[in-house]
Amino acid sequence: MESRPESPRPQGAPRWVAMFHRPAADSWQTAAESPHRTPVLHALGEMTQTLRARGEEATVALWGPKDGAWHRFDTPLKQTVVSQPNPEPSPGEPATLAERMTGRRHQVLIAGLTKAGLYDLTPEDDTTVRALVDRLDEAAVRRVAHWLATAAGAR
Repeated sequence: MESRPESPRPQGAPRWVAMFHRPAADSWQTAAESPHRTPVLHALGEMTQTLRARGEEATVALWGPKDGAWHRFDTPLKQTVVSQPNPEPSPGEPATLAERMTGRRHQVLIAGLTKAGLYDLTPEDDTTVRALVDRLDEAAVRRVAHWLATAAGAR
């Protein structure tokens, strides 16, 4: 049975802090901190997605103020994203370019979802994002991401 490493309590006055565990060094690193929760959650989502995209394990801790003292808040449980194969490149288009553009459109949509407050996606969410990436061009994907970011700012 695998145990989760225990995060140390951050130093100083209580504020919102995201910490990541680095297994290679067996240490915790402060990844983001702010007096406000939203930017820390945004950074937490971005960094978690980056680590998982690299194939690394994402062990995180979210600390924040509660009743004037430090409190460790629950973070979303680790979810395994099922990898879907990239679509075939169109005739005459280099495979590497097609893969890069698909990856880029996927990244733009994921960033838009993160700005909208969706930090840890399920395998079904990833399947839906990939379906959108397959059907939309770069400009349409950027427009959808813009709508998500605008909707997040209106909250």
